[in-house]
Amino acid sequence: MENIKKGKIDIDRYRVKENEKVNLKKFPTKRDVDIDKVEVKNAFFPEVIEQLKLYQEKLYAQNTYGLIIVLQAMDAAGKDGTVNHVFANLDPGGVSVASFKQPTTEEKDHDYMWRINKALPPRGNIGIFNRSHYEDVIVTRVHNLISTGQLPRDLIDRNIWMERYEQINNWEKYLHQNGFYMVKIFLHVSKEEQQKRLIDRIFNQEKNWKFSMGDIHEREHWDEYRELYEELLENTSKDRSPWYIVPADNKWFTRYVVALITLDVLKKIDPKFPKLSPEEQKQLEQFRDMIKKETDKPLEEIRKEMEKEEK
Repeated sequence: MENIKKGKIDIDRYRVKENEKVNLKKFPTKRDVDIDKVEVKNAFFPEVIEQLKLYQEKLYAQNTYGLIIVLQAMDAAGKDGTVNHVFANLDPGGVSVASFKQPTTEEKDHDYMWRINKALPPRGNIGIFNRSHYEDVIVTRVHNLISTGQLPRDLIDRNIWMERYEQINNWEKYLHQNGFYMVKIFLHVSKEEQQKRLIDRIFNQEKNWKFSMGDIHEREHWDEYRELYEELLENTSKDRSPWYIVPADNKWFTRYVVALITLDVLKKIDPKFPKLSPEEQKQLEQFRDMIKKETDKPLEEIRKEMEKEEK
């Protein structure tokens, strides 16, 4: 187990390299680095969140790039908790969350990417996909929903899934070429941990509302889901839109790694606060002069007092 200093984790250890063969049994589901839980929760995680807030503000102010975070996983892997603990800390004005469940009647009347395109964030914003377009190459395949849908029968053959991988790759490439970055995160939970969490939903009254017989039925398809996810990860992890396989048995660790991955891509985007035009700079100086006339205190002293109050 790797020893970690000052909360730094090499997130590249979780990244699926382009054209890499994936065997999920070889990827850890538990914390795989030597890092203290208390330090993460009390120091490292809050520090990363503060950095995320700053980068989000810059992204929003620059208003040229956008960011999409895709979360996929087996049931009870912690997608909702990750959204709540990581992204709920950001400015809600610049973050949107979209959850994709069984397609509605209206959605079935369109191509499978129609509802995804509708949920894309605008420039300057971060969009979180809690499940995503990848449902249409996973759940649809496990339950053979393609045969009961409205896709013309002459378009359904044995190559349809590889064709969808190609379509998705091209779509993600198109987004990247238009200024929208994407990172995709697979929360890798063990079957044993999933069982514990499903049992908790039965006996913990505060979590009863999360229980669904659908989760139990889906668990019966565990091996099939695992195999399809391996195929998906191999075929759709690209340098421009990579997959990360993040251990999900330890919630605190999962959330920290997801925060680090998000911070990493924002640093790559490297957004900047826009510079004022000469006219705007002139207006700012006029406003500064006006404020000076209204107070006896130096403006720097007022600013320091404001900073103290904020703390």
